[in-house]
Amino acid sequence: MTTEIRNFAEVLRTNVQRVIVGKRETIDTLIIALLCEGHVLLEDVPGVGKTMLARALAMSLGGEFRRIQCTPDLLPSDITGVSIFNQETRHFQFMPGPAFTNILLADEINRATPRAQSALLECMGERQVTVDGETRTLLRPFLVLATQNPIEFEGTFPLPEAQLDRFLFRVRLGYLSDVEEDAMLVALGGRHPIEQIGTVLSGDEAARLAEQVWAVHVDASVRRYIVALIQATRSHADLALGASPRGSLALYRAAQARAAIDGREFVLPDDVQAIAPLALPHRCIVRPESELRGRAAEEIIAEIVEKTPLDLGSVEQ
Repeated sequence: MTTEIRNFAEVLRTNVQRVIVGKRETIDTLIIALLCEGHVLLEDVPGVGKTMLARALAMSLGGEFRRIQCTPDLLPSDITGVSIFNQETRHFQFMPGPAFTNILLADEINRATPRAQSALLECMGERQVTVDGETRTLLRPFLVLATQNPIEFEGTFPLPEAQLDRFLFRVRLGYLSDVEEDAMLVALGGRHPIEQIGTVLSGDEAARLAEQVWAVHVDASVRRYIVALIQATRSHADLALGASPRGSLALYRAAQARAAIDGREFVLPDDVQAIAPLALPHRCIVRPESELRGRAAEEIIAEIVEKTPLDLGSVEQ
């Protein structure tokens, strides 16, 4: 079972790396999100490859891909779809919006107004769209890849906590090393690789393997460790709001997927510790007085992971 998932991840990773240089961990994070049927917020400065990474992943899969360029005049119906009157049939006909796809890229999501952002809440949480009182199920897999620039705030609308909590991961790509940047210049010296990248896997296969991830074994001690980490965020003195139950489920499911792409049928505490910095900081709110002292959610989560003990229970002789 896990061998098939590992092979799937290897093929997908290799194809995306034809376009994205030096970001194996980030690519693996997106593959984990795909296998968890979760959503990813790509947050970093302009020009580091956020949009290109999303495009490369989408084009590597055989499913449908749609893109929304978020602007202040974007309407909810521009995302979910709208019913229009058909003159021939004399009935209203529903015209699906970009949400009816496998991979939806919401570029610069924080430039959309709260009203437009709210159109994604039902899509991301329930994988369905309700328009004119009728609920329509979205395709599987359904993955939202949203990008935002954390530096420039003019003309932006910060994502509310309810929407941040619906993202499985928040990922920062960061800059390339000097060696990686040199390799990028060589790779992009001619025709851009994104123009030649082909489909290597199918979206249906991703949905099927996502269900196999559920079978990856999670020991009771690892489950207790996940719960202890979540509880620690809720009682930490520097956090006004800790991680939600959705956060504990994110740790649990993503740890299973990480084990699966490594070819293991069981989860290690290392999997949970690797996932925590991606799945928890954006779900927590730092107290204002702690922010004034320079404390950040990422630093606090790292501290919690370091200090929370792993209870392996007693060993019978």
